[in-house]
Amino acid sequence: MLEKLSQIWKIKDLRNKILFIMAMLFIFRVAAHIPIPGVNIENLRNLFSSNQLLGLLNIFSGGGMENFSVVMLGIAPYITASIIFQLLTMVIPKLEEMQKEGEAGRAKISQYTRYLTVPLAILSSYGMITFLRQSGQGIVDEMGAFQLVVTIATITGGTIFLMWIGELITEKKIGNGISILIFAGIVARVPTTIKQSIQTFDASQLGLYIAFLVIGIVTVATVVIITEGKRNIPVSYAKRIRGMKMYGGVDTHLPLRVNQAGVIPIIFAVSIVLFPPMIAQFFINSPTVWMSGAAAWVVDMFANQLFYGAMYFTLVVAFTYFYTAIIFHPTQIAENLQKQGGFIPGIRPGTPTSDFLSYVSNRIILGGALFLGSVAILPNIIQGASNLTNIVIGGTGLLIVVSVVIEIVKQIESQLVMRNYEGF
Repeated sequence: MLEKLSQIWKIKDLRNKILFIMAMLFIFRVAAHIPIPGVNIENLRNLFSSNQLLGLLNIFSGGGMENFSVVMLGIAPYITASIIFQLLTMVIPKLEEMQKEGEAGRAKISQYTRYLTVPLAILSSYGMITFLRQSGQGIVDEMGAFQLVVTIATITGGTIFLMWIGELITEKKIGNGISILIFAGIVARVPTTIKQSIQTFDASQLGLYIAFLVIGIVTVATVVIITEGKRNIPVSYAKRIRGMKMYGGVDTHLPLRVNQAGVIPIIFAVSIVLFPPMIAQFFINSPTVWMSGAAAWVVDMFANQLFYGAMYFTLVVAFTYFYTAIIFHPTQIAENLQKQGGFIPGIRPGTPTSDFLSYVSNRIILGGALFLGSVAILPNIIQGASNLTNIVIGGTGLLIVVSVVIEIVKQIESQLVMRNYEGF
């Protein structure tokens, strides 16, 4: 391992990429600790510690939410905009054609996603300020119109800034920038979580701590197995003669991963599952009786661990299939195989090959989707069986942390292989 790290450090280009990413993450962490004036931070932290949904949202913002920092929204509006456009791509033919145009079409959709991020960030920042005002805990001071506009503009600017940093990181090809930012936010919470656990340590709960540690180790091992798991579809290439040379006649395989969607379904599901209760909080004190009653019912429903867990699990499974359908194109793969003279033994080229790949993919993705859903609700199960609140909340990001680390290692390995070095 030390030898490989030494090789990485000796490669100037790769070293500069890693140092650049570390610098961007440092800037992100500094920004997460720059608070916006006019907020009682102590009361705000007490509110987040007593509300599970807000606590989960705070984790994915890297702690910026409880500090009411300039990047308090994290990249949540950008993720929401991405979800919206990916859904629209499936129902609007023009966007679907644009996506099939290749890199140019995807660049246009990415640009539209950035445009949509701005109004979503404005709405989210205004909604959060309104929610904190109505919480009745003296968190936000009275703001005039000018101060409110400046605060919303600052928070929106922080979101756009993080979106820009994420894209810069992605360009370095060491991993997905958005996932790395979320990873950094989760990891940054680890010291605080350990400190809170030590402060609230109860010797009578030692068995629960040990059980949680064992569950964590088993989960990490399972995440690695599922992430690396794949089914190899045999592919043969027919022999072809061009001029005086013969091509083809090779047997290889097409790997289909068990979890092709990675951590994206978890990120999408968190963004969606937090939305209804957050909106409902704004209308609890509404003068309209039916509206305040409906808002209170929504909040109570999502406060129910059984309903919240079932909703979260269902969304993760659904988004696993949804995102896989976006990134995995059996028809295109079948066409490419046919053009290159390749075929799956026992399966006719063309549509039968596409149908076969879809059938196999849907079957193996089921295991990956159920696993992702189980890991997503595992913290809720543990929290229901114990009082280890501080540790359990941090456990929600375990899958993201492990998956992002695996992805970074793979990207670095590919960079090493390109330079005739072996991977890790």
